[in-house]
Amino acid sequence: MTTLAPDRAPARGAELNSLGFAKSPAETRVVVAMSGGVDSSVVAAKLKSEGYDVIGVTLQLYDHGAALAKKGACCAGQDIHDARRVAERMGFPHYVLDYENKFRESVIDEFADAYLAGATPVPCIRCNERVKFRDLLETARDLDADCMATGHYIQRKPGAGRAELHMAADPARDQSYFLFSTTQEQLDYLRFPLGHLVSKAETRALAAEYGLSVADKPDSQDICFVPNGDYASVIEKLRPGAADPGQIVDMDGNVLGQHRGVIHYTVGQRRGLGIGGLGEPLYVVRLDPETRRVVVGPKSALATTIVPVSEVNWLGDRPFTGEIPCSVRIRSTRPPRPAILRPLENGRAEVELLDAEEGVSPGQACVFYETGGTRVLGGGWITLRRRQAA
Repeated sequence: MTTLAPDRAPARGAELNSLGFAKSPAETRVVVAMSGGVDSSVVAAKLKSEGYDVIGVTLQLYDHGAALAKKGACCAGQDIHDARRVAERMGFPHYVLDYENKFRESVIDEFADAYLAGATPVPCIRCNERVKFRDLLETARDLDADCMATGHYIQRKPGAGRAELHMAADPARDQSYFLFSTTQEQLDYLRFPLGHLVSKAETRALAAEYGLSVADKPDSQDICFVPNGDYASVIEKLRPGAADPGQIVDMDGNVLGQHRGVIHYTVGQRRGLGIGGLGEPLYVVRLDPETRRVVVGPKSALATTIVPVSEVNWLGDRPFTGEIPCSVRIRSTRPPRPAILRPLENGRAEVELLDAEEGVSPGQACVFYETGGTRVLGGGWITLRRRQAA
C-alpha cells in the first residue's frame, strides 16, 4: 500500500507521528479541506485510516443552484455531495461552511476589477491566500485542530528550525506556483500529505483501496466560478459595460482594426485579433483599458528581462535584501528560469531574467525558487512589464 510520507523527520528523543506531532494519531486532530475531488478525499481517508481525529470541511463558495449544473470545477454542489459521501464512508464528521460572501469579496470582485484594469489575474492563488489558508485555517484553529491538511501537490519539509515549502515530487502535478503566498505561520500549521507521490495514478489507487466513489472522478479544469472558461461573460455580468468595443492599434498608435472589449484579450495573444493580412504575425503587447485600446506588435516586442513585482511573500532563510540569485516561474505552465531578485521597499522587488521571456503579463504571479533546487522562496505579483531595451 502506498503510504503518506512523514511531514518532518523525527526529533531526537521524541517519536513523532506522520504529521509531525509527538503524540498518537488518536490524540491529533486534523481538519482536512475537502473539495470533493479525489485528492483531498484520499488525504482525509488515509489520515482517518491511520487513526487520526479527522474533521472534514467543505466550502460553499458560490451559488449552490448554479453549481449543481456545472461540471469540471471544484467547490460545486456535486462536489459537496461527494465530500459528504467520503466522510460517511470513512466515519468522520463533515461540515459545509457558507463562504459565498467572503469568496465574492476576496476573490471574484478582484478578479473582475483586475481584468478591467488590463491585468490577467490568477484567482486560484487569491482563493488559497485569502479564503482557504486564512479564513478556513482560522476555522480549523477554532475547532482545536493541531493542523490543517489539503490535497495540494506540494511538499512541506523540515528546515533549519522551521518548515520549508518545496515543489511536488511529480513535476506534472506540482502546484507550488499557486501556493507561493503561503506565509511561514500558515506553513507551520499546514500539511500536504500528497506532495511526495510520483503520479496521480498513486492517488487514484489509494482512493480505490478505500472504496471511495470519487476514485475515477475527473480532475477539475476550470476556475470554479467561470463556466467553460468564458471569463468575459462572467466579467460582463459583474461589471456591465466591461465589454465595450475599442481600437486595435500598433505600437505607434496607428489604428489597425476594432475589438469587442479589452477583457477578451491577454498579453501574448496572437489568435482571434481579426487583423490578418498585415504581413508579420502580430501579438497583443499591452492593454490600455482607459482608452479601450489593444496594442499589438511583433513577437520581439514581448521579450522581457525586467519584471517588477509587488506584495512579495518571502520564505527564504536569508534576509530579504541585496541581490538574490534564484530561479523564477512567471506562468504556471513554464519551468523556472535563472534570475536575480532585487528587493525594494514596501514589499516590492525587481526580478531580472537572465534570458528574456515573452508574454509577461501584469496580474500573473512571479514565483521564486532556490537555484538548482526544489525549495519555494516565495513570490510576488507582476505589476508592470518593462521591455528589454534594444
